Amino acid sequence: MRRIQVSTQSRSQMVNITGQVQREVQASGISEGICVVYVPHTTAGVFINEGADPSVMEDMENTLERMVPWNGPYRHGEGNAAAHVKATLVGESVTVIVEDARLQLGTWQAIFFAEFDGPRSRSVWVRVIQG
Repeated sequence: MRRIQVSTQSRSQMVNITGQVQREVQASGISEGICVVYVPHTTAGVFINEGADPSVMEDMENTLERMVPWNGPYRHGEGNAAAHVKATLVGESVTVIVEDARLQLGTWQAIFFAEFDGPRSRSVWVRVIQG
């Protein structure tokens, strides 16, 4: 298992980590199998979506903020309940097929780390499993 470090600069931020994950796939020496990308945090997540047009991530952030506003009527005492809810909606892991030592993503797809309680330095775990 390998670890990628991601540093964010704002409370909510979507970071394209596809290149970093691909480097870990190549470093694994495994040419065929699956790659699991996992975020071990309760206020952050990971997902796959379009990576070509940055306005898609802007739309994602804005929509999540409308759905789960930061200053909602929450009971959680730390003041970051919205981040916990958003992380649950997004999810904590993705799995991608690996063939010829390459992530088999669609033409427009990218892997994104989603920060909901930043800015912070976070870990993303990557495991490539031979198949």
